Amino acid sequence: MYDVARQGRWDPPTQPSAASNPLEETGRMPVVAPHLWGSPDPVPAPPVRRGGPDYEGIRQSREFVSLRRRLRAFAFPMSFVFFAWYMTYVLLAAYAHDFMSRKVFGQVNVGMALGIGQFVSTALITWLYLRYARRHLDPRVAELRERAGTPAGGAR
Repeated sequence: MYDVARQGRWDPPTQPSAASNPLEETGRMPVVAPHLWGSPDPVPAPPVRRGGPDYEGIRQSREFVSLRRRLRAFAFPMSFVFFAWYMTYVLLAAYAHDFMSRKVFGQVNVGMALGIGQFVSTALITWLYLRYARRHLDPRVAELRERAGTPAGGAR
């Protein structure tokens, strides 16, 4: 191996000295993440915070349970509706060739229109979720964070 950064683009490679490049000394790449490979000097664990928020207590609180219920009340039905709509499109594309190939206008057929509808419905669901979260979830999350004494930015 040679150091291409120190040479010109079209210069032929020269032999660098072994002392200038640690890869040349061993012929192996250095370990990038020693803690993942069981090196003798593992990375120390971060210190345990004392006096921080009681996350277990928060998780079991009535407010948190209510917040999770509100999230699920939106996410599960919307996921089911989108999955049913997507599977309908896939099944129609696979088995209803005559229906999907009917012209709607010009060269656009039903299959193309429904395919574009998939993108539109994805954007619509995203917009609806953002609106729902802004109105129903975010204020409650802010209350829980304030009560727990954690910063609003998410740095825990």
